[in-house]
Amino acid sequence: MNTRALTLLIAGAAIAGSLAVGGCAAQSAGEPSPNRSATATRPADVNDADTMFVSMMIGHHQQAIEMSEIVLAKSGLDPRVRELAKRIKAAQAPEITQLQGWLSDWGMAGADSSMGGHSMGGMLSTEQLDRLKAADGATASRLFLEQMIEHHEGAVEMAKPEVADGANAEVKRLAQSVINDQSSEIAQMRELLGSLQ
Repeated sequence: MNTRALTLLIAGAAIAGSLAVGGCAAQSAGEPSPNRSATATRPADVNDADTMFVSMMIGHHQQAIEMSEIVLAKSGLDPRVRELAKRIKAAQAPEITQLQGWLSDWGMAGADSSMGGHSMGGMLSTEQLDRLKAADGATASRLFLEQMIEHHEGAVEMAKPEVADGANAEVKRLAQSVINDQSSEIAQMRELLGSLQ
């Protein structure tokens, strides 16, 4: 297992431990049942890998939409980058609704609110977002592609453990879709980045 994958697994375990509801005390990431009240009510075909992936992916998608909205507000943006940002926003917004719906169905509504971006792969820091906001259209075109490639790579790495270890068929299908779609977009973005003047 490479260092990045191990880091993601450790971060994921810590996040799963933070999903306490109803005032339950936080437990250490190494304990087998990080959230007894949630695991007691969630369906039998949903495991910790499912809840961790769904919770983390909500925040991850939300930042991708934020990045897209930042560049879509700029003049002088490369039209191909503008089209890509529109596509990302259109694809990920309904997925957030789906992910939040699953948490609600599993008795974990609101669990995503504790998902801090710093422990998720590919998430931009406040400083990186500020750079994107401050950039002119031409600079933002390149910066958006560079940042979104990293962001997508993080999402792909987050989805792999779900495909391998998840229990819920719907969640596993979404995770595989994230891997397929975002890997394809990474290739497109690299090609586009190479063509920018």
